[in-house]
Amino acid sequence: MAAVGGLMLVGLAFGAWRRAPGMVWRLLAAGGLVAALLNPSLVVEEREPQRDVAVVVVDESPSQALGERRALTEAALRHVEERLSDAPDVELRVVRAGARAAEDVEDTGTRLFEALQRTLSDVPRQRLSGVIMITDGQVHDASAAASLFLEAPLHVLLTGAKDEKDRRLAMPSTTGFAIVGRPFRLKFRVEDPGATGAVRVAIRRDGQALTTMTVQPNVEAEAEITLERAGPAIIELEAQPGAKELTAENNRAVVTLNGVRDRLRVLLISGEPHPGERTWRTFLKSDPAVDLVHFTILRPPEKQDSTPLSELSLITFPTR
Repeated sequence: MAAVGGLMLVGLAFGAWRRAPGMVWRLLAAGGLVAALLNPSLVVEEREPQRDVAVVVVDESPSQALGERRALTEAALRHVEERLSDAPDVELRVVRAGARAAEDVEDTGTRLFEALQRTLSDVPRQRLSGVIMITDGQVHDASAAASLFLEAPLHVLLTGAKDEKDRRLAMPSTTGFAIVGRPFRLKFRVEDPGATGAVRVAIRRDGQALTTMTVQPNVEAEAEITLERAGPAIIELEAQPGAKELTAENNRAVVTLNGVRDRLRVLLISGEPHPGERTWRTFLKSDPAVDLVHFTILRPPEKQDSTPLSELSLITFPTR
């Protein structure tokens, strides 16, 4: 189109130089042709504004049922809904998370940011105006917040009171077995932030009182437990309740230890074959906890004959 416009301009300039008649009409015709080639159009856009999205994440984990936390949570949610109802350009989304923590066989904790990520899966970043979390502060997937790339503010409304206290008995993962008759060291820790005094811990085995220890809070301690019989044994640890605790349910911890016997090493020595030899051998080999070594001596050392030593199969008898 630029080439056509250039040719028209050259022709009009040549006609003007020669003072050709009808230059005005020729100029108008050339302008109309150029305008037709440009194909001008009028575009009318109709835009519909999209509302911003505000997300409220409500923590419904079992710890929210302590004290007045549940009532405070619902009151805070109603307050947020009333305040945002006056903003017609804001879409409010309420997501409740953490209720499955009490039902899971493997407790993975309160995971609020995973619920937030699922809610924001269809929301563009530009439309997110803010996030409000109503929780007691116990969140176990805070590391997932970095993957959300939030560009909107995040507000947290904490439930509960400032003077709330709670003591917890924590027990790290331990082996599930112990040798019968040998002391087994069981590690545990009484978690009580801010506590300074010693705490008494009662230890029971199969429901029977075993011993009582005095430990310092927030410091790992060890208890020596000796199993007297083989098989499973239930070991229960319980810390004494503190002052003004929210609940005493987490002051207890239970672990099952399977008592096993050390392998018994048996040396069976037999001479002339007899029926009792097979009975003893079968009986000893039937126990997987027995290491059996069987020596059969058919030739006494005092017997002398003309058999060459190279043909004898006797070995030195173990005396130690």
